[in-house]
Amino acid sequence: KMAAPMSKILKKLLQQKLTFSRLVYLRKYNSIQIKDILDNETLLGKAIDVSGWVKFKRTHKAVSFFHINDGSCLTNLQIVLEGSSKSDAPFASCVKVRGVVTESDHPGQRLEIKAENIEVIGQNDPVQFPFKKKQPRPPLSNTRDHIHLRPKTDAFASLLRIRNQANCIINQYFQDSGYCHIHTPILSSNDCEGAGELFTVEGKDDSINKKKTNGKDVAKTEFFGAPTYLTVSGQLHLEVVTGAISKAYCFGPTFRAENSKTRHHLSEFYMIEAEVAFTSCLEDIMVIMEDLYKKTSVSLLESCTEDISGYYYKHFSQPDHYETNIKPALENTFIRMPYCEAIDILHDKRDNFDVQIKWGDDLHKVHEKFLVKHCGNIPVFLIHFPKQLKPFYMRQNDDGQTVACVDLLVPEVGELCGGSLREERYDVLETELKQIDKLKSLNWYLELRKFGCPPHAGFGMGFERYLQNILGLQNIRDVIPFPRWAHNCKL
Repeated sequence: KMAAPMSKILKKLLQQKLTFSRLVYLRKYNSIQIKDILDNETLLGKAIDVSGWVKFKRTHKAVSFFHINDGSCLTNLQIVLEGSSKSDAPFASCVKVRGVVTESDHPGQRLEIKAENIEVIGQNDPVQFPFKKKQPRPPLSNTRDHIHLRPKTDAFASLLRIRNQANCIINQYFQDSGYCHIHTPILSSNDCEGAGELFTVEGKDDSINKKKTNGKDVAKTEFFGAPTYLTVSGQLHLEVVTGAISKAYCFGPTFRAENSKTRHHLSEFYMIEAEVAFTSCLEDIMVIMEDLYKKTSVSLLESCTEDISGYYYKHFSQPDHYETNIKPALENTFIRMPYCEAIDILHDKRDNFDVQIKWGDDLHKVHEKFLVKHCGNIPVFLIHFPKQLKPFYMRQNDDGQTVACVDLLVPEVGELCGGSLREERYDVLETELKQIDKLKSLNWYLELRKFGCPPHAGFGMGFERYLQNILGLQNIRDVIPFPRWAHNCKL
């Protein structure tokens, strides 16, 4: 019954194909982006409309010059308004320009627009606006005080484009490698890492949060009938999936209720996590982690040259950041180092640290960064940590003291990735869950081992830490649109 009507609709759409294509063409050139205008000589002599924000303005008696930007690229488009025509378009106001594309004498671009009309469609008060025309690159620390306005700065607009491109590249990497993208939940009943740094979720509606007992209202503590939290990791849910799909990944927000205000920590951040079935070799996931880092970085540096090399490396990174911290990572095989060897190195160099360390202690960030520098700024895979330092799900080694795990350390950031073989042996995992008193709450996780559980492994990479590493930024709050940390949740 549906076939005939659908056939008529499709036939009608095909008949209208040329008209539809023409409409798309006209729409494109009546609301074109600035990145599509610059150096596009096919537009010479064409009348177009373009919109953006005023980044620069200079007015003379016979002519006015405007530089506008719509966020599609770093380079501004020059607008020339000649004759007696005037436009009261202050700095950072939003304008719509109608004009003709002409060749430009401006040294920064080949084309400009000779405007017929400049219409202000979003007024700006340059007196109250916190970022001034005389300071084109405000310090990143200043922009954090104006989270709702900082995308208007060149630095943060560049960051958003870089972040978008990195997101696309990472997703494409996993898609090209045969992984299935899984939407793991934000609400979870699991404390995956076991550190207790959880945000508890409860309902606000009193009618839901109360129950009747002997005819009286009694407070009910859980909206879902059991303790529920914001997720700290999608790993356990990915392990459910890899019981049937051999390669899976997720890319989403995670939350840690860590009471820290340092430049290294966020309460909400994004994680790329992957799980691979049918592997019992730690080297397998180290190969994937190294390949992901290198291919993503090369592609990102090539596709965002203007924003990264032409802007961040010039104005916000250390002058030699690429040569010192990025190039060695891309041109060398990452180093494999056992935890025991790292402890020996740190002990020999103990005079360099205020915080001393011994076998069985977790590394501080200063130790992680030192180890990478000690290895010539080549990233380091630190493997086989003591069992007591790591979560319950990591596979125990035969020595009974360590687990088959890996932390990837990179320059300037320290730990970027963490991964492990997962404990697939039912009896070993059962004993571990009993010891940490999680057998009841994670019985479902143990039960996975009874129904065709293969040896498997996985890892997670912090997206913001990755961007910090590539861009050479010291504060993690400068690589995320809306940073949240202890005692701060603006917007």
